[in-house]
Amino acid sequence: MPKVNDEFLVWLNKTYESYKECTSTRGKVHVYLGMTLDFSKKGKLKICMDDYVKRMLDEFLVKFGENNNQETPAGNTLLDVGNGRKLDTARQEVFHSFVAKGLFLSKRAQHDILPTISILASQVREPNESNWKRIVRLMRYLHSTQGWHLLISAGSLRIMKWYVDASFAVHPDFKSHTGGSMSMGKGAVQVASKKQKLNTRSSTEAELVGVDDVITIILWTKLFMEAQGYPIEKNILYQDNQSAVLLEVNGRKSAGKQSRALNIRYYFVTHQVEKGNLVVEYCPTDAMIADFFTKPLQGEKFRQFCDEILGDQD
Repeated sequence: MPKVNDEFLVWLNKTYESYKECTSTRGKVHVYLGMTLDFSKKGKLKICMDDYVKRMLDEFLVKFGENNNQETPAGNTLLDVGNGRKLDTARQEVFHSFVAKGLFLSKRAQHDILPTISILASQVREPNESNWKRIVRLMRYLHSTQGWHLLISAGSLRIMKWYVDASFAVHPDFKSHTGGSMSMGKGAVQVASKKQKLNTRSSTEAELVGVDDVITIILWTKLFMEAQGYPIEKNILYQDNQSAVLLEVNGRKSAGKQSRALNIRYYFVTHQVEKGNLVVEYCPTDAMIADFFTKPLQGEKFRQFCDEILGDQD
C-alpha cells in the first residue's frame, strides 16, 4: 500500500505541477477541513472537531461558565413557531452565522445536534427572541459536551443498516419530519433530519414519504461501497410502522381503501425490494435510532440513542 501511495503522489505532481506541488501526510492522524481524523485504534475512526467548537464558543456573544451546563441541545418547544420581537440586525447575523457553523459541525463530528440545527435553519430569515434562546441553548450544550467526538467502527463492510422514521404532523403547518441514520457497526456514518415537503394524512403515509426522502442516498451508498470493492450482501431498511413495512414490501397488494390515494412514486421502494437492492424489516419503536432525528428527545432516550449515533466516548 505505501508503494501505491508513492506512485499516486508522483502522478499527482506530474499532472498538477503547473499549479502547485502536491504534498502528502502519512500516519494515523490527519487534519482536514477542520476535522481531526484519527485511525490510531485498530478498526475504528475517530472524528474530532474540538478546535472548531472552541472557536465557535469563543466567538459567540454569550459566554458560559464552568458549571453552566445543558444536557440536551433543544427543549420540547423546538418545533413551535416561537414568539417575541424580531431580532435586531446584529443578532440576526449572529444567529444565521452560528446556524451555518452548527450545520457544518452536525454533518461531520456531532450528529447529536443535527435535529436542532435542521429546525433552526428554517428560522434564519426572520428569527425572533424564542429562536435566539434556542441558539443560546444549543451553544450551551456544545460548551457542556466539549471533547465529544464521532467514533465509527464496522462489524461488517458488507451489511448496511438504515433506520428511517417520521414524526407525523409535528410542524406548525402540520407537515411531518423525517429522520434517518445508517451504521455498519457502531456510530452513524450517514444521518438525515429534514422537514417533509408535503402534508400527509396518516403516520403510515408520513413513514412512506420519509423513506422516499432518503431512498436515493440509501441506494447511492450501496453503489459507492461496491465501487470500493465491498459488495453489499444485505442492505437493510428498518421501520417501526408495520403498515408502512407491508406497503413498502408488497406495494398495491397491501393497499386498502385508506391508502388508495397514495402517489405511486412511493412504491419505488417496492421495486427496489423486488430487485434485491433492499430488505425492509420491522424495528420496535424503542430501538428505532432514527427517532432521534425526528424530534428533540430528552432524558434517558436522548442519551441512549446519542451513544448509538456518536459511538463510545473516551
